[in-house]
Amino acid sequence: MSITGITGYGVFIPILRLNRAAIAAAHAWHAPGLKRLAKGVRAIANWDEDAVTLAVEAARGCVAHAPETMILASTSLPFVDRQNSGIVKEALALADDILTIDITGSQRAGTSALLTALRAGPALCIAAEKHRPQPGSESDLTTADAAAAIATGNDNVIAELVASHSVSVDFVDHFRAADAEFSYGWEARWIRDEGYGKIMPATIKTLLEEANVEPSAIDHFAFGSPNHGVATTVAKILGIATDALDETLTRDVGDAGAAQPLLLLANSLETATPGQLILVAGFGQGCDAMLFRTTEEILKYQSTHRVADAVQRAEVTSDYLRYLALAQLINVDRGMRAEHTFKTPLTALYRNRKAVMGLIGGRCTKTGTVQFPKSDLSVNQNDPSFQTQEDYRFADIPAKIVTHTADRLAYTPSPPYYYGTIDFEGGGRMVAEFTDCEQDNLEVGADVKMMFRVKKRDEDRKFTQYFWKAVPAVRD
Repeated sequence: MSITGITGYGVFIPILRLNRAAIAAAHAWHAPGLKRLAKGVRAIANWDEDAVTLAVEAARGCVAHAPETMILASTSLPFVDRQNSGIVKEALALADDILTIDITGSQRAGTSALLTALRAGPALCIAAEKHRPQPGSESDLTTADAAAAIATGNDNVIAELVASHSVSVDFVDHFRAADAEFSYGWEARWIRDEGYGKIMPATIKTLLEEANVEPSAIDHFAFGSPNHGVATTVAKILGIATDALDETLTRDVGDAGAAQPLLLLANSLETATPGQLILVAGFGQGCDAMLFRTTEEILKYQSTHRVADAVQRAEVTSDYLRYLALAQLINVDRGMRAEHTFKTPLTALYRNRKAVMGLIGGRCTKTGTVQFPKSDLSVNQNDPSFQTQEDYRFADIPAKIVTHTADRLAYTPSPPYYYGTIDFEGGGRMVAEFTDCEQDNLEVGADVKMMFRVKKRDEDRKFTQYFWKAVPAVRD
């Protein structure tokens, strides 16, 4: 008898971490109370990262088999009327005959997406957030930018779904209107007592009763809250051992909103042994609760995008002003070189979407020569065969730096503008931008890997252009 459950996972956390003490210090003159939240760091996205690019990187850690359905959950999607999951599908070079879905509008979008994926057969569920907190607010210190992907299906299940239960209640702890720049939050104590203290325990109690499982039997409780101490309080109300909670991610990364339950679930799977129970909960206008039991397959599974590696891959900064500029939370004078228009020819984007979005070039079936971009004529000097090329994906192939330049005349939101030539292992050469790097990370012969990033933003038409950039392996 086949079982339904989790078959894989992957996460992605941006390399940059902002020191919370620096945020609190910047606002001490008007909000000294923020000092109580000033411990640890929060993960922040670079200027060329958004919920879509974070989702792509997380999904690259668990796309072993072609899913039939792909779901993207987020409250910070870059497009309101363009399917964001469709962009992710193109970047992952998945087949066109796949169902793609965006789920948004609530902090429990991630868990709702996972429940949908579990009922959809072989599926890929991704939750990603790039937050835009109001400077000086509590969320300015507590939120995190991150993504987690969970693969579901019936084969090689590492954690089977035991039971699930959901409730929908229009309990408004915070909200953001369609035309609002920032969220508006309600009083924290009321949210803790009435929301987390009543709605969530009631949902989880029903789930455990249906599964005939005692709260004390829970080995991992994958639930996080931006409000300090709430997770521990909920665990105590339910009778779940507090050591089932792992709050190190909250300290070292922050709260990733809709992605947080899936991030914590991945963290639990990373340390779990066969036969353990993992309780996952998402809160937001109600509650989703799921109970999983790990199988023997978990001993064989190894994600290529592990939580521990993502947390360790960190560079801490205290430059709060730079963060505000990169996140477009302040309007700095960018100079005349930034005064360009970048209108995207949508017809050309569609016709070349495999090359642009999937980094797919060509391989000559006669000589084996690979090239980017793909063309009718092979670049092989000794045998320039015509129309012999098949698709060849470069995105997952390691490369080395051939040349590099740091340009302080060309405009980029985070100067200098790094670019150069790279050679792919096995053949193929292209000119690429470098990101997540400094001058001392770039040297001829150094290893790089490709990451899907924002290329440019058409500010006149509000259209985001994406492409692949090279990241030094020392920062991978």
